[in-house]
Amino acid sequence: MTRRVRVRFAPSPTGPLHIGGVRTALYNYLYAKKHNGDFILRIEDTDQNRLVPGAEQYIIEALKWMDIRPNEGVAFGDGPYAPYRQSDRKDSYRQYAEQLIKSGFAYYAFDTEEELEQLKAVNQNAKYDAATRLQMKNSLTLSEQEVEDRLNKKEHYVIRIKLPENEDVRFHDEIRGIVVVNTVQMDDKVLLKSDGMPTYHLANVCDDYIMQISHVIRGEEWLPSAPLHVLLYRYLGWEQVMPKFAHLPLLLKPDGNGKLSKRDGDRLGFPVFPLEWTDPKTHEISSGYREKGYLPEAVLNMLVFLGWNPGGTQEIFSKEELINLFSLEQIHKAGAKFDFEKAKWFNAEYIKKLSNNKLADLVKADIEKKFGHIATDYLSNVCGLVKERLVFLSDLSNNYGYLFKSPEIYDETVLSKVRSIKDGLPLDDLIQALINGSENDTIAIENKLKDFAVANSLKTGDLMKFIRAALVGELSGPTIPELILLLGRETSARRIENCFSQL
Repeated sequence: MTRRVRVRFAPSPTGPLHIGGVRTALYNYLYAKKHNGDFILRIEDTDQNRLVPGAEQYIIEALKWMDIRPNEGVAFGDGPYAPYRQSDRKDSYRQYAEQLIKSGFAYYAFDTEEELEQLKAVNQNAKYDAATRLQMKNSLTLSEQEVEDRLNKKEHYVIRIKLPENEDVRFHDEIRGIVVVNTVQMDDKVLLKSDGMPTYHLANVCDDYIMQISHVIRGEEWLPSAPLHVLLYRYLGWEQVMPKFAHLPLLLKPDGNGKLSKRDGDRLGFPVFPLEWTDPKTHEISSGYREKGYLPEAVLNMLVFLGWNPGGTQEIFSKEELINLFSLEQIHKAGAKFDFEKAKWFNAEYIKKLSNNKLADLVKADIEKKFGHIATDYLSNVCGLVKERLVFLSDLSNNYGYLFKSPEIYDETVLSKVRSIKDGLPLDDLIQALINGSENDTIAIENKLKDFAVANSLKTGDLMKFIRAALVGELSGPTIPELILLLGRETSARRIENCFSQL
Protein backbone atom coordinates (compact mmCIF):
# COMPACT_ATOMS: atom_id res chain seq x y z
CA MET A 1 0.00 0.00 0.00
CA THR A 2 1.39 3.41 -0.98
CA ARG A 3 1.74 5.82 1.93
CA ARG A 4 0.41 9.33 1.74
CA VAL A 5 3.29 11.75 1.33
CA ARG A 6 3.76 13.69 4.55
CA VAL A 7 6.88 15.82 5.05
CA ARG A 8 7.92 18.26 7.71
CA PHE A 9 10.15 21.26 8.15
CA ALA A 10 11.38 21.12 11.74
CA PRO A 11 13.63 24.07 12.65
CA SER A 12 14.91 24.91 16.12
CA PRO A 13 14.16 28.50 17.23
CA THR A 14 17.74 29.21 18.26
CA GLY A 15 18.17 32.27 16.04
CA PRO A 16 17.10 33.62 12.65
CA LEU A 17 16.27 31.16 9.90
CA HIS A 18 19.27 30.74 7.60
CA ILE A 19 18.67 30.82 3.85
CA GLY A 20 19.79 27.18 3.77
CA GLY A 21 16.92 26.37 6.11
CA VAL A 22 14.56 28.19 3.75
CA ARG A 23 15.82 25.94 0.94
CA THR A 24 15.09 22.86 3.08
CA ALA A 25 11.56 24.13 3.68
CA LEU A 26 11.17 24.84 -0.04
CA TYR A 27 12.23 21.35 -1.11
CA ASN A 28 9.84 19.80 1.41
CA TYR A 29 7.05 22.06 0.21
CA LEU A 30 7.63 21.28 -3.48
CA TYR A 31 7.81 17.54 -2.83
CA ALA A 32 4.57 17.57 -0.85
CA LYS A 33 2.73 19.61 -3.47
CA LYS A 34 4.08 17.46 -6.30
CA HIS A 35 2.57 14.37 -4.67
CA ASN A 36 -0.62 15.99 -3.31
CA GLY A 37 0.69 15.40 0.18
CA ASP A 38 1.02 17.34 3.42
CA PHE A 39 3.69 19.83 4.44
CA ILE A 40 4.03 20.36 8.19
CA LEU A 41 5.84 22.98 10.28
CA ARG A 42 7.11 21.48 13.53
CA ILE A 43 9.10 23.55 16.01
CA GLU A 44 11.84 21.49 17.67
CA ASP A 45 12.55 23.37 20.89
CA THR A 46 13.82 20.56 23.11
CA ASP A 47 17.05 22.41 23.87
CA GLN A 48 15.48 25.05 26.09
CA ASN A 49 18.81 26.64 26.98
CA ARG A 50 19.47 27.69 23.39
CA LEU A 51 16.08 29.21 22.58
CA VAL A 52 16.22 32.82 21.35
CA PRO A 53 13.30 35.22 21.91
CA GLY A 54 11.54 36.07 18.66
CA ALA A 55 13.13 33.25 16.65
CA GLU A 56 9.99 31.15 16.34
CA GLN A 57 7.92 34.09 15.10
CA TYR A 58 10.74 34.96 12.70
CA ILE A 59 10.58 31.45 11.19
CA ILE A 60 6.83 31.75 10.72
CA GLU A 61 7.04 35.22 9.15
CA ALA A 62 9.85 34.13 6.82
CA LEU A 63 7.82 31.18 5.50
CA LYS A 64 4.82 33.43 4.97
CA TRP A 65 6.89 36.03 3.10
CA MET A 66 8.36 33.33 0.86
CA ASP A 67 4.85 31.86 0.38
CA ILE A 68 6.15 28.45 1.47
CA ARG A 69 3.06 27.79 3.54
CA PRO A 70 2.57 24.56 5.49
CA ASN A 71 -0.94 23.20 5.43
CA GLU A 72 -0.50 21.93 8.99
CA GLY A 73 1.62 22.92 11.97
CA VAL A 74 2.62 25.74 14.31
CA ALA A 75 0.78 28.94 13.31
CA PHE A 76 -0.67 27.29 10.19
CA GLY A 77 -3.52 25.24 11.60
CA ASP A 78 -3.84 22.10 13.69
CA GLY A 79 -4.22 18.70 12.12
CA PRO A 80 -4.90 15.38 13.83
CA TYR A 81 -1.36 15.23 15.28
CA ALA A 82 -1.23 18.53 17.16
CA PRO A 83 0.51 20.00 19.06
CA TYR A 84 3.44 20.67 16.73
CA ARG A 85 5.76 22.37 19.19
CA GLN A 86 7.90 19.75 20.93
CA SER A 87 7.91 21.50 24.29
CA ASP A 88 4.11 21.13 24.25
CA ARG A 89 4.59 17.36 23.81
CA LYS A 90 7.20 17.02 26.55
CA ASP A 91 5.38 14.47 28.70
CA SER A 92 4.74 12.12 25.76
CA TYR A 93 8.38 11.14 25.16
CA ARG A 94 9.28 9.48 28.46
CA GLN A 95 7.19 6.39 27.71
CA TYR A 96 9.31 5.66 24.64
CA ALA A 97 12.59 6.13 26.50
CA GLU A 98 11.40 3.79 29.24
CA GLN A 99 10.19 1.30 26.63
CA LEU A 100 13.74 1.20 25.27
CA ILE A 101 15.11 0.56 28.78
CA LYS A 102 12.68 -2.33 29.33
CA SER A 103 13.63 -3.91 26.01
CA GLY A 104 17.36 -3.58 26.75
CA PHE A 105 18.12 -0.88 24.18
CA ALA A 106 18.69 1.98 26.62
CA TYR A 107 19.86 2.57 30.18
CA TYR A 108 19.91 5.09 33.00
CA ALA A 109 23.17 7.01 33.38
CA PHE A 110 23.90 8.81 36.65
CA ASP A 111 27.32 10.25 35.77
CA THR A 112 27.99 13.80 36.89
CA GLU A 113 29.52 16.47 34.67
CA GLU A 114 32.78 16.06 36.58
CA GLU A 115 32.85 12.32 35.93
CA LEU A 116 32.21 12.85 32.24
CA GLU A 117 35.06 15.36 32.17
CA GLN A 118 37.34 12.79 33.81
CA LEU A 119 36.55 10.35 31.00
CA LYS A 120 37.74 12.99 28.51
CA ALA A 121 40.79 13.77 30.62
CA VAL A 122 42.01 10.19 30.40
CA ASN A 123 41.49 10.06 26.64
CA GLN A 124 40.58 13.17 24.68
CA ASN A 125 38.94 11.06 21.97
CA ALA A 126 36.98 8.91 24.39
CA LYS A 127 33.23 8.80 24.01
CA TYR A 128 30.40 7.24 25.98
CA ASP A 129 30.00 3.97 24.08
CA ALA A 130 30.35 0.20 24.26
CA ALA A 131 34.05 0.56 25.10
CA THR A 132 33.58 2.91 28.06
CA ARG A 133 30.05 2.54 29.43
CA LEU A 134 30.97 -0.35 31.74
CA GLN A 135 33.46 1.98 33.43
CA MET A 136 30.77 4.56 34.14
CA LYS A 137 27.97 4.97 36.68
CA ASN A 138 24.83 3.65 35.00
CA SER A 139 22.19 0.95 35.23
CA LEU A 140 24.49 -1.45 33.37
CA THR A 141 27.12 -1.30 36.13
CA LEU A 142 24.96 -0.66 39.22
CA SER A 143 22.71 -3.19 40.92
CA GLU A 144 18.97 -3.04 40.34
CA GLN A 145 18.47 -1.98 43.94
CA GLU A 146 20.98 0.85 43.69
CA VAL A 147 19.39 2.07 40.46
CA GLU A 148 15.97 2.02 42.11
CA ASP A 149 17.28 3.88 45.16
CA ARG A 150 18.87 6.57 43.00
CA LEU A 151 15.67 7.00 41.03
CA ASN A 152 13.60 7.22 44.20
CA LYS A 153 15.97 9.88 45.55
CA LYS A 154 15.45 11.79 42.28
CA GLU A 155 19.15 11.85 41.55
CA HIS A 156 20.29 13.54 38.38
CA TYR A 157 20.23 11.07 35.48
CA VAL A 158 19.82 10.83 31.74
CA ILE A 159 18.63 7.97 29.56
CA ARG A 160 21.12 6.85 26.90
CA ILE A 161 20.68 4.52 23.96
CA LYS A 162 22.64 1.27 24.21
CA LEU A 163 24.33 0.81 20.86
CA PRO A 164 25.62 -2.60 19.70
CA GLU A 165 29.37 -2.92 20.01
CA ASN A 166 30.35 -3.52 16.40
CA GLU A 167 27.51 -3.50 13.92
CA ASP A 168 27.02 -1.99 10.48
CA VAL A 169 23.95 0.25 10.27
CA ARG A 170 22.74 0.31 6.69
CA PHE A 171 20.06 2.52 5.16
CA HIS A 172 19.12 3.97 1.79
CA ASP A 173 19.29 7.71 1.21
CA GLU A 174 17.17 9.00 -1.67
CA ILE A 175 20.01 11.27 -2.81
CA ARG A 176 23.17 9.41 -1.78
CA GLY A 177 22.18 5.78 -2.20
CA ILE A 178 23.25 3.14 0.33
CA VAL A 179 24.89 4.56 3.46
CA VAL A 180 26.74 2.26 5.86
CA VAL A 181 28.05 3.34 9.28
CA ASN A 182 29.55 1.07 11.92
CA THR A 183 28.50 1.62 15.52
CA VAL A 184 32.19 1.88 16.47
CA GLN A 185 32.01 5.38 15.00
CA MET A 186 28.98 6.27 17.10
CA ASP A 187 28.30 6.91 20.78
CA ASP A 188 25.51 6.21 23.24
CA LYS A 189 23.60 9.44 22.72
CA VAL A 190 21.39 10.88 25.42
CA LEU A 191 17.72 10.34 24.58
CA LEU A 192 16.05 11.90 27.62
CA LYS A 193 17.66 14.70 29.63
CA SER A 194 17.61 15.25 33.36
CA ASP A 195 14.83 17.85 33.08
CA GLY A 196 12.59 15.31 31.36
CA MET A 197 12.99 16.97 27.98
CA PRO A 198 13.90 14.65 25.13
CA THR A 199 16.91 15.30 22.95
CA TYR A 200 16.49 15.99 19.27
CA HIS A 201 17.19 12.33 18.42
CA LEU A 202 14.37 10.80 20.45
CA ALA A 203 11.85 13.58 19.90
CA ASN A 204 12.22 13.79 16.13
CA VAL A 205 11.97 10.03 15.65
CA CYS A 206 8.91 9.77 17.89
CA ASP A 207 7.21 12.75 16.29
CA ASP A 208 7.94 11.55 12.77
CA TYR A 209 6.38 8.20 13.65
CA ILE A 210 3.35 9.68 15.40
CA MET A 211 2.77 12.25 12.67
CA GLN A 212 3.14 9.54 9.99
CA ILE A 213 5.96 11.33 8.19
CA SER A 214 6.77 9.50 4.96
CA HIS A 215 9.95 11.35 3.93
CA VAL A 216 12.55 13.15 6.02
CA ILE A 217 14.12 15.76 3.74
CA ARG A 218 16.77 17.66 5.69
CA GLY A 219 20.27 19.11 5.47
CA GLU A 220 23.45 17.10 5.06
CA GLU A 221 24.54 18.10 8.55
CA TRP A 222 22.05 15.57 9.90
CA LEU A 223 23.48 12.66 7.90
CA PRO A 224 25.76 11.51 10.77
CA SER A 225 22.67 11.26 13.00
CA ALA A 226 20.70 9.13 10.56
CA PRO A 227 22.20 5.74 11.65
CA LEU A 228 21.14 6.46 15.24
CA HIS A 229 17.64 7.31 14.05
CA VAL A 230 17.48 4.11 12.01
CA LEU A 231 18.36 2.11 15.15
CA LEU A 232 15.72 3.94 17.17
CA TYR A 233 13.08 3.02 14.61
CA ARG A 234 14.26 -0.58 14.83
CA TYR A 235 14.40 -0.72 18.62
CA LEU A 236 10.99 0.92 19.01
CA GLY A 237 9.44 -1.58 16.59
CA TRP A 238 8.68 0.99 13.91
CA GLU A 239 11.16 -0.04 11.23
CA GLN A 240 8.42 -1.05 8.78
CA VAL A 241 7.06 2.49 8.70
CA MET A 242 10.39 4.29 8.92
CA PRO A 243 10.36 7.35 6.60
CA LYS A 244 12.62 7.55 3.59
CA PHE A 245 15.64 9.80 4.13
CA ALA A 246 16.98 12.46 1.79
CA HIS A 247 19.94 14.54 2.99
CA LEU A 248 20.37 17.75 1.01
CA PRO A 249 23.76 19.08 -0.11
CA LEU A 250 25.38 21.91 1.81
CA LEU A 251 25.12 25.53 0.73
CA LEU A 252 28.71 26.70 0.25
CA LYS A 253 30.33 30.12 0.32
CA PRO A 254 30.73 31.74 -3.12
CA ASP A 255 34.34 30.56 -3.35
CA GLY A 256 33.30 27.02 -2.42
CA ASN A 257 35.48 27.15 0.66
CA GLY A 258 33.25 25.81 3.39
CA LYS A 259 29.62 25.97 4.43
CA LEU A 260 27.75 29.26 4.12
CA SER A 261 27.09 30.06 7.77
CA LYS A 262 24.94 32.56 9.62
CA ARG A 263 28.09 34.54 10.42
CA ASP A 264 28.93 34.97 6.72
CA GLY A 265 25.99 37.26 5.97
CA ASP A 266 26.85 40.92 5.71
CA ARG A 267 30.55 40.10 6.06
CA LEU A 268 30.49 38.77 2.48
CA GLY A 269 28.26 41.55 1.18
CA PHE A 270 24.92 39.80 0.86
CA PRO A 271 22.13 38.57 3.16
CA VAL A 272 22.01 35.01 4.46
CA PHE A 273 18.64 35.55 6.13
CA PRO A 274 15.26 35.94 4.40
CA LEU A 275 14.24 38.82 6.69
CA GLU A 276 16.17 41.40 8.64
CA TRP A 277 17.09 40.17 12.13
CA THR A 278 17.98 42.13 15.26
CA ASP A 279 19.90 40.10 17.81
CA PRO A 280 17.97 40.43 21.10
CA LYS A 281 21.20 40.39 23.15
CA THR A 282 23.64 42.48 21.13
CA HIS A 283 21.04 44.45 19.12
CA GLU A 284 23.22 43.83 16.07
CA ILE A 285 21.20 44.01 12.86
CA SER A 286 21.68 41.44 10.08
CA SER A 287 20.26 42.26 6.66
CA GLY A 288 17.45 40.31 5.03
CA TYR A 289 16.42 39.68 1.44
CA ARG A 290 13.04 41.33 1.98
CA GLU A 291 14.50 44.57 3.31
CA LYS A 292 17.20 44.60 0.63
CA GLY A 293 14.48 44.84 -2.00
CA TYR A 294 14.18 41.26 -3.22
CA LEU A 295 10.97 39.71 -4.47
CA PRO A 296 10.15 36.46 -2.67
CA GLU A 297 9.50 34.75 -6.01
CA ALA A 298 13.02 35.62 -7.14
CA VAL A 299 14.59 34.31 -3.93
CA LEU A 300 12.58 31.11 -4.27
CA ASN A 301 13.65 30.64 -7.90
CA MET A 302 17.28 31.31 -6.97
CA LEU A 303 17.23 28.93 -4.01
CA VAL A 304 15.69 25.99 -5.83
CA PHE A 305 18.69 25.83 -8.18
CA LEU A 306 21.16 25.60 -5.28
CA GLY A 307 21.30 21.84 -5.30
CA TRP A 308 18.63 20.88 -7.84
CA ASN A 309 18.25 21.21 -11.58
CA PRO A 310 15.57 19.83 -13.91
CA GLY A 311 17.87 19.93 -16.94
CA GLY A 312 17.61 22.20 -19.94
CA THR A 313 18.40 25.90 -20.23
CA GLN A 314 15.29 27.46 -18.72
CA GLU A 315 16.04 29.38 -15.53
CA ILE A 316 12.90 31.36 -14.71
CA PHE A 317 10.16 29.10 -13.34
CA SER A 318 6.83 29.80 -11.72
CA LYS A 319 6.09 27.99 -8.50
CA GLU A 320 3.56 25.81 -10.32
CA GLU A 321 6.21 24.79 -12.86
CA LEU A 322 8.64 23.94 -10.06
CA ILE A 323 6.04 21.79 -8.33
CA ASN A 324 5.44 19.83 -11.51
CA LEU A 325 9.15 19.35 -12.23
CA PHE A 326 10.57 18.75 -8.76
CA SER A 327 12.00 15.37 -7.83
CA LEU A 328 14.46 14.07 -5.25
CA GLU A 329 16.33 12.19 -7.98
CA GLN A 330 17.54 15.46 -9.53
CA ILE A 331 19.05 16.80 -6.31
CA HIS A 332 22.84 16.91 -6.43
CA LYS A 333 25.10 15.22 -3.91
CA ALA A 334 27.83 17.86 -4.04
CA GLY A 335 27.56 21.16 -2.20
CA ALA A 336 26.13 24.15 -4.06
CA LYS A 337 28.11 27.40 -4.21
CA PHE A 338 26.09 30.48 -3.44
CA ASP A 339 26.23 32.97 -6.33
CA PHE A 340 25.18 36.45 -5.20
CA GLU A 341 25.44 37.90 -8.72
CA LYS A 342 23.03 35.24 -9.91
CA ALA A 343 20.68 36.10 -7.06
CA LYS A 344 20.68 39.73 -8.24
CA TRP A 345 20.04 38.61 -11.82
CA PHE A 346 17.00 36.59 -10.75
CA ASN A 347 15.61 39.57 -8.87
CA ALA A 348 16.09 41.94 -11.79
CA GLU A 349 14.35 39.50 -14.12
CA TYR A 350 11.38 39.13 -11.79
CA ILE A 351 11.05 42.90 -11.40
CA LYS A 352 10.91 43.23 -15.20
CA LYS A 353 8.04 40.74 -15.28
CA LEU A 354 5.90 42.79 -12.89
CA SER A 355 3.14 45.00 -14.23
CA ASN A 356 3.71 48.71 -13.63
CA ASN A 357 0.78 48.82 -11.21
CA LYS A 358 2.00 45.82 -9.22
CA LEU A 359 5.50 47.24 -8.95
CA ALA A 360 4.04 50.58 -7.85
CA ASP A 361 2.09 48.83 -5.10
CA LEU A 362 5.25 47.13 -3.86
CA VAL A 363 7.38 50.29 -3.69
CA LYS A 364 4.72 52.86 -2.73
CA ALA A 365 5.32 52.71 1.06
CA ASP A 366 9.09 53.10 0.67
CA ILE A 367 8.75 55.94 -1.82
CA GLU A 368 6.24 57.87 0.26
CA LYS A 369 8.32 57.40 3.41
CA LYS A 370 11.11 59.31 1.68
CA PHE A 371 9.27 61.72 -0.60
CA GLY A 372 5.76 62.16 0.77
CA HIS A 373 2.54 61.41 -1.06
CA ILE A 374 2.93 60.38 -4.70
CA ALA A 375 -0.03 60.00 -7.06
CA THR A 376 -0.61 56.35 -7.90
CA ASP A 377 -0.83 56.92 -11.66
CA TYR A 378 2.41 58.89 -11.64
CA LEU A 379 4.21 56.21 -9.62
CA SER A 380 2.99 53.57 -12.04
CA ASN A 381 4.39 55.60 -14.96
CA VAL A 382 7.71 55.94 -13.13
CA CYS A 383 7.84 52.17 -12.68
CA GLY A 384 7.22 51.67 -16.38
CA LEU A 385 10.10 54.00 -17.21
CA VAL A 386 12.77 52.53 -14.93
CA LYS A 387 11.88 48.93 -14.06
CA GLU A 388 14.19 47.55 -16.75
CA ARG A 389 17.05 49.23 -14.87
CA LEU A 390 16.16 47.98 -11.37
CA VAL A 391 17.97 45.18 -9.56
CA PHE A 392 16.26 45.68 -6.19
CA LEU A 393 12.92 47.21 -5.28
CA SER A 394 14.82 49.64 -3.09
CA ASP A 395 16.73 50.94 -6.13
CA LEU A 396 13.74 53.09 -7.07
CA SER A 397 13.91 55.24 -3.94
CA ASN A 398 17.69 55.05 -3.63
CA ASN A 399 18.66 55.82 -7.24
CA TYR A 400 15.72 57.67 -8.78
CA GLY A 401 14.81 60.26 -6.20
CA TYR A 402 14.88 62.99 -8.88
CA LEU A 403 11.70 61.50 -10.32
CA PHE A 404 9.88 62.49 -7.11
CA LYS A 405 11.77 65.60 -5.98
CA SER A 406 13.43 68.33 -8.02
CA PRO A 407 17.20 68.72 -7.69
CA GLU A 408 17.98 71.78 -5.60
CA ILE A 409 21.74 71.81 -5.22
CA TYR A 410 23.92 70.64 -8.07
CA ASP A 411 27.29 69.00 -7.69
CA GLU A 412 30.04 71.32 -8.93
CA THR A 413 31.46 68.49 -11.02
CA VAL A 414 28.16 68.29 -12.92
CA LEU A 415 27.90 72.06 -13.34
CA SER A 416 31.45 72.33 -14.65
CA LYS A 417 30.56 69.95 -17.47
CA VAL A 418 27.59 72.01 -18.66
CA ARG A 419 28.68 75.58 -17.81
CA SER A 420 30.05 76.18 -21.31
CA ILE A 421 26.51 76.47 -22.66
CA LYS A 422 25.49 79.41 -20.45
CA ASP A 423 26.48 82.33 -22.69
CA GLY A 424 25.05 80.90 -25.90
CA LEU A 425 21.76 79.46 -24.64
CA PRO A 426 18.61 81.62 -25.08
CA LEU A 427 16.92 80.30 -21.94
CA ASP A 428 13.55 81.99 -22.48
CA ASP A 429 13.29 80.56 -25.97
CA LEU A 430 14.08 77.05 -24.68
CA ILE A 431 11.44 77.34 -21.95
CA GLN A 432 8.82 78.56 -24.44
CA ALA A 433 9.70 75.75 -26.82
CA LEU A 434 9.13 73.25 -24.04
CA ILE A 435 5.98 74.72 -22.53
CA ASN A 436 4.28 75.47 -25.82
CA GLY A 437 5.19 72.15 -27.36
CA SER A 438 2.50 69.61 -28.18
CA GLU A 439 4.68 66.63 -29.05
CA ASN A 440 3.63 63.52 -27.13
CA ASP A 441 6.19 60.96 -28.24
CA THR A 442 9.90 60.72 -27.52
CA ILE A 443 11.07 60.88 -31.13
CA ALA A 444 9.19 64.12 -31.81
CA ILE A 445 10.58 65.74 -28.64
CA GLU A 446 14.12 64.66 -29.46
CA ASN A 447 13.83 66.06 -33.00
CA LYS A 448 12.48 69.36 -31.68
CA LEU A 449 15.42 69.73 -29.27
CA LYS A 450 17.89 68.94 -32.05
CA ASP A 451 16.24 71.54 -34.28
CA PHE A 452 16.43 74.09 -31.44
CA ALA A 453 20.17 73.43 -31.04
CA VAL A 454 20.82 73.91 -34.75
CA ALA A 455 18.69 77.09 -34.91
CA ASN A 456 20.65 78.61 -32.03
CA SER A 457 24.12 77.48 -33.14
CA LEU A 458 24.45 75.13 -30.16
CA LYS A 459 26.06 71.73 -30.11
CA THR A 460 23.28 69.19 -29.70
CA GLY A 461 25.36 67.20 -27.22
CA ASP A 462 25.97 70.25 -25.04
CA LEU A 463 22.26 71.13 -25.00
CA MET A 464 21.22 67.61 -24.13
CA LYS A 465 23.86 67.36 -21.39
CA PHE A 466 22.62 70.60 -19.81
CA ILE A 467 18.96 69.53 -19.93
CA ARG A 468 19.85 66.17 -18.39
CA ALA A 469 21.78 67.87 -15.59
CA ALA A 470 18.80 70.14 -14.97
CA LEU A 471 16.20 67.37 -14.90
CA VAL A 472 18.22 64.74 -13.03
CA GLY A 473 20.89 66.58 -11.09
CA GLU A 474 23.55 64.33 -12.64
CA LEU A 475 24.55 63.07 -16.06
CA SER A 476 22.77 59.70 -16.07
CA GLY A 477 19.27 58.30 -16.19
CA PRO A 478 16.55 57.67 -18.78
CA THR A 479 16.47 59.55 -22.07
CA ILE A 480 15.62 63.25 -21.98
CA PRO A 481 12.38 62.92 -24.02
CA GLU A 482 11.21 60.15 -21.64
CA LEU A 483 11.94 62.38 -18.65
CA ILE A 484 10.11 65.37 -20.13
CA LEU A 485 7.01 63.29 -20.88
CA LEU A 486 7.07 61.78 -17.38
CA LEU A 487 7.80 64.95 -15.38
CA GLY A 488 5.60 67.18 -17.52
CA ARG A 489 6.63 70.25 -19.48
CA GLU A 490 6.13 72.81 -16.73
CA THR A 491 8.07 70.83 -14.13
CA SER A 492 10.83 70.26 -16.68
CA ALA A 493 10.92 74.00 -17.47
CA ARG A 494 11.19 74.95 -13.77
CA ARG A 495 14.08 72.51 -13.29
CA ILE A 496 15.90 73.96 -16.34
CA GLU A 497 15.48 77.50 -15.01
CA ASN A 498 16.76 76.50 -11.57
CA CYS A 499 19.84 74.77 -12.95
CA PHE A 500 20.61 77.67 -15.31
CA SER A 501 20.53 80.10 -12.41
CA GLN A 502 23.32 78.15 -10.69
CA LEU A 503 25.68 77.99 -13.68
